[in-house]
Amino acid sequence: MAHILYIEDEQEIGQWGTEDLTGRGHQVTWLTSGNELEKYINDIDLAILDIMLPGLDGFSIGKRIKKANPDTPIVMLSARSAVEDKIEGLSFADDYVTKPFHPDELAARVEALLRRFQKKEDTIEIGYLQIDTKSLVITNKHTAEEILLTGKQYQLFQYFIRHLNQILTKEQLYEGVWGERFMEGDKTLMVHIRYLREKIEANPAKPTIIETIRGIGYRVKK
Repeated sequence: MAHILYIEDEQEIGQWGTEDLTGRGHQVTWLTSGNELEKYINDIDLAILDIMLPGLDGFSIGKRIKKANPDTPIVMLSARSAVEDKIEGLSFADDYVTKPFHPDELAARVEALLRRFQKKEDTIEIGYLQIDTKSLVITNKHTAEEILLTGKQYQLFQYFIRHLNQILTKEQLYEGVWGERFMEGDKTLMVHIRYLREKIEANPAKPTIIETIRGIGYRVKK
């Protein structure tokens, strides 16, 4: 049984969604806004968030959840099917469902995410790096020394770890880490990538951990 935080302000959808997931054996906390988020943010296994909400929207709530607990899977719900909305949602969330949807579809996506995150390894190795995915302690396996990063470097590397093997655009990275829209010509991301490589790459001039995908963005492969 998983504890699911379900934030949906439409009463009918919220009610049948809660009843369906509860009937499948889950504990569901249904809220109609993000006002009580702090009460539950550290005590949930998965979050289902509508985008259009009173007060904080689903995007803002989702980013707060991921900042506090990066390993909490998030499903975004929206009646909007625009590509831009899906890209923004998937820049931090783990799945995106367009309304209207069948309860079986939502339940199947929830179960898939719970299985995926339950199997998540506590420790992963990338090249000569050993990374504790919970504390994000990074160790050089050759020297046994811990590699210390700045706060923003940790956030950036953590975003890569959450999206291993995925090609991430500059827009996705900037919006996922800085929480703002990427402006063409802004060098902030590029500078942080360079400094991060200086910390984690054996040869920053020839990076093997953070790959540059020319014309698109970057990727970290396991």
